[in-house]
Amino acid sequence: MSDTVVQIIRRVLLPVSLLFGFMVLLGVLITRVFERTWPFTVEDSVNREFAGDRTGGWNDVSLVFSTLASTQMIVVVTVLVALALRLWLKRWREPLFLCAAVTGQALVFLFTTMVIDRQRPAVEHMDTSPPTSSFPSGHTSAAVALYVGIAVLMALRARSTGAKVAWWTLLLVPVGVALTRMYRGMHHPSDVVASFINGGTCVAIMARAVLDRGLRWGRAKLPMAATART
Repeated sequence: MSDTVVQIIRRVLLPVSLLFGFMVLLGVLITRVFERTWPFTVEDSVNREFAGDRTGGWNDVSLVFSTLASTQMIVVVTVLVALALRLWLKRWREPLFLCAAVTGQALVFLFTTMVIDRQRPAVEHMDTSPPTSSFPSGHTSAAVALYVGIAVLMALRARSTGAKVAWWTLLLVPVGVALTRMYRGMHHPSDVVASFINGGTCVAIMARAVLDRGLRWGRAKLPMAATART
């Protein structure tokens, strides 16, 4: 077995598999073991509070944040940013990191919803309910992976004050998405909290696997790149 395959298994497949197992375990604990235990017993009240505080203005704001994390928007932004990174930096490391983080969280989310069957909040839903389970929130998980992933890349290269402000601002997008999904009646609080775990962990896994320049399979590409430049 080549070193590249070993590294992929060790740094990507194994950690993502463990994350999937943890998400399933967390879902079981929330929906079956501790569903009648605080703080999960107050989730219905929180859902009703969000639904009761709806106004026209906040409805519009929530629609913006929800759209930022829709499947179509996530795919489009990921592709465009990955292409821009490739053209700007002239290498695949950063684009691959971003695409891998978004793809990883999507796979963990999808397979988790197949195992955990949780009903959506018992309030009026402002969006069409997708066929997937309420646990975890796909919008929130995708927003964490994409926007936090971009923020990580910006933070690694940020020099100016404007760039630093920009990547700090990006970190607020997943928070807005999480609040939006609860406000619109699509998810319980524990759904979005679990999604931060999923998305954030995938960013960390892919950063360690792709952005780490100390990997042997990453260094193996350097002589070719140096020859091309020569």
